[in-house]
Amino acid sequence: MTDSPTNARLEEQISWYDKKSNSSQCWYKSLKMLEIVAAASIPLIAVFNGPAWVTAVLGSLILIIEGVQQVNQYQQNWISYRSTCEALKHEKYLYAGNAGPYEDQEKKSALLAERVESLVSREHAKWVSNHNLDHMKKVSSTRP
Repeated sequence: MTDSPTNARLEEQISWYDKKSNSSQCWYKSLKMLEIVAAASIPLIAVFNGPAWVTAVLGSLILIIEGVQQVNQYQQNWISYRSTCEALKHEKYLYAGNAGPYEDQEKKSALLAERVESLVSREHAKWVSNHNLDHMKKVSSTRP
């Protein structure tokens, strides 16, 4: 691929979505494993007559972890960002191979710019929609 603003933007977006997807996946899996270990520990503590405060702390930890998961949407972001990253890579390889919509040599750079921006805009619109929905839920839950 040649050095152009569109190609630079494409590479930048692939890198960003790849990093964010990996980060979200790591957070999601780490928090889920911690949650599973905490949940599995509660019955063991009860069977061995462990202190009640340890059970309470583990229960609270599970609640906090689940709350963090809900607020930060790690699983949803992981999947969404990975999907966008792979779609951008798909465009990159079609463009490089003069395949699919990029067979027309005269308009292929402009088409790549449009398709990259469309994918990025779609992801941004989903993000805004999800955050607006979260805000609406919060507002409606505080009304008398």
